[in-house]
Amino acid sequence: MNRRLALLTLPLLLLLATACTADSETPAPARQGTAAARPSPFEGCADLTDGPVGPGNREATGDPLPELTLTCFTGGAPVALRDIRGPAVVNIWASWCPPCRKELPAFQRLHERTEGQLRVIGVNSRDSRDGAQSIGEDFGVRFPMLVDQGEAVQRALRRNAVPLTVFLDDQSRVRHIDSSGALDDARLAELVRQHLGLTVPA
Repeated sequence: MNRRLALLTLPLLLLLATACTADSETPAPARQGTAAARPSPFEGCADLTDGPVGPGNREATGDPLPELTLTCFTGGAPVALRDIRGPAVVNIWASWCPPCRKELPAFQRLHERTEGQLRVIGVNSRDSRDGAQSIGEDFGVRFPMLVDQGEAVQRALRRNAVPLTVFLDDQSRVRHIDSSGALDDARLAELVRQHLGLTVPA
C-alpha cells in the first residue's frame, strides 16, 4: 500500500520541483532590461546649431564659446560649442553639487517661459550618467543636455566652479559668465535682461 502511494505521488512531486526550478531560473537580464533601457528625460541636441533664434541685430562683442565638441546625453551627432546658435543660457552642473540641484528647476522654468526666444542648454560635468538621469527625472529637467566628463568647458573658460552659467547673445558670443552660486527665477530673469536684452515672461 505504501509503495503504491509513493508511486502515485512521485509524478506530482517531480512536477512541483520542475515548476519551482523553472521559475527560479528566469534569466536576470530579462528582468533588468527595462530599467537599463529607461528613456532619457532630456531633449535631443539636434537643433542647437540651427538658427539664429534671435533677431541677430546686436553688435558682435565678446568671445565665442571654446572650440570644443561635446556629446549629447540622448545620443546623435556631437555638438560643436561654437556652432550653437544664440541667444542661449548654458548651465554647467553636476548631480553631486547641491547648488546645482537647487537651481535646476529655475532653468527648466526659464526653458519653458522663453521657448522660441532663448535656448536653455545644460552641460553635465564630471558626473555619472545614472546621476544625471536621476536628477533629470526627479526635477523634471527637459532641456537639451551635453556631456563633459573631463571638465573641458570649465578649463577653457578658466573657471573651476559649478554651477557655472554662460550667457550667449544672438551672435553666439559670451556676454556674461556667472559663478555666484544657485540662481533663482528672479536672478535668472534679471541676468537674461541685463546681458541678453530679453524679457522673461512671468
